[in-house]
Amino acid sequence: MPWILRLIARTALLAAVVLASIWCALALWYRLPVPETLRAAVVTLFLLLALATIAAMFSRLRLAAFGAFVVTLGSTAIWWSTLRPADNADWAPDVARQVTGSIKGDRLVLTNVRDFGWLTGQDATERWVTRSYDLDKLRTLDLFMSYWAGPEMAHVILSFGFEDAYLAWSIEVRRTQGGEFSPVADLFKSNPLILVAADERDVVRVRSNLRGEDVQLYRLNASPEAARRLLLEYVSDANELAIRPQFYNSLTTNCTTTAVKMMRAVGASIPFDWRLIVNGYLPDYAYGRGALDTRVSLAALKESAHIDARARLANGSPQFSQLIRVGVPSPQDMASANSTKPE
Repeated sequence: MPWILRLIARTALLAAVVLASIWCALALWYRLPVPETLRAAVVTLFLLLALATIAAMFSRLRLAAFGAFVVTLGSTAIWWSTLRPADNADWAPDVARQVTGSIKGDRLVLTNVRDFGWLTGQDATERWVTRSYDLDKLRTLDLFMSYWAGPEMAHVILSFGFEDAYLAWSIEVRRTQGGEFSPVADLFKSNPLILVAADERDVVRVRSNLRGEDVQLYRLNASPEAARRLLLEYVSDANELAIRPQFYNSLTTNCTTTAVKMMRAVGASIPFDWRLIVNGYLPDYAYGRGALDTRVSLAALKESAHIDARARLANGSPQFSQLIRVGVPSPQDMASANSTKPE
């Protein structure tokens, strides 16, 4: 039996060395602050060390080789822990300002709400505004799913509906001028996280009408009280980000996981599920949890959820938010109908 245990131990150690080598090589490639040629040389030397360590694991030199590998890996980990997200840079215009908010009684005042007039999918007339919202008039909470890479992955936007306005929140990568979103690079502390509060004619319309994404709208089964708690959590997190930036991470700190974290912070029960990672199937998860209108089938909800045609018709209308919701079932419709029934 001892030889079997040694084999298992060496196999586990080999797997650990391989995984650590892949992580370390990518971390050095994406974040080492030196010219690309020098980065390539450093990564190559590290990979040669990793290969030598793997080869030496089956020889008498394994302790020396493994020791050198651990020292190099530890040094890289220490350097990695010192990396901090930038708070000032030449940001792309649409993520140039972090929204912040303050509460005065039942009045929410937000500074740097984005209200861009998009001309193309990339170019816009820039407008940053201060908006005031009466929290007593908050009524609904809606989920937008903007599919940009097939049915598996989508960008998630939550929108809070007041009696007289809609306020959408988008959790995004804070890119620099000319920078692009990269799911791999953003696993390695490449860009900060930003919370964008915006008019739906900005953050939804640019995706449905100009970028050609498949945007779907789902009305959530959330009480005004629950929506208010979540909105205030968004504001709190936005204020915190303005003081202490944090990195975006494609797996752990993205548009879905960050929203889920805030929902859990205000008491929502959201058990872990693979659809929280492969977030294109988030509507299926929400339906199963009773967060959508279960009076109709999931298939019917998905059919009515596509807003692109309605969004194009409502393109220049000040009633954009109301028009894209036409025909989308809402749990609030049922509650309203029940409240008007005679006793």
